[in-house]
Amino acid sequence: MTGTRIVVGAAILHRGRVLAACRSAPAELAGGWEFPGGKVEPGEGEPAALVRECREELGVTVRPVRRLPGAWPLGKGYVLRVWLADLVSGEPAPLQDHSALRWLDAGAVAGLDWLPADRPAAELVAGELRTRGSVTVVEDG
Repeated sequence: MTGTRIVVGAAILHRGRVLAACRSAPAELAGGWEFPGGKVEPGEGEPAALVRECREELGVTVRPVRRLPGAWPLGKGYVLRVWLADLVSGEPAPLQDHSALRWLDAGAVAGLDWLPADRPAAELVAGELRTRGSVTVVEDG
């Protein structure tokens, strides 16, 4: 993926639910739901970017668990990779670029108006919620 910038999304899992965030900016994405996250900075690994972005955007600490299979184009040389993450501490709040947050169980995931790049990951996360049990922590991927 030379020349492609990675954007990480956090599928934050807590008590059998996943956190979804409603975009407030930019205008073309406002009202769409996504997994919060952001760009991986040069020299930064995906798990570190995930932790940083969740702290900046939501005010929480997460523990990356593993990356979901797949990568989805965002346009303009960006690709989205979604990671499962456990909530370690804090109560999520929409601090940056989001107007609302929702905790969803597996059955509610399909009911949101997900942004196009997040839709395939949302389906994977719903399946994960249905079968969640043992997960393996990875350092990077």
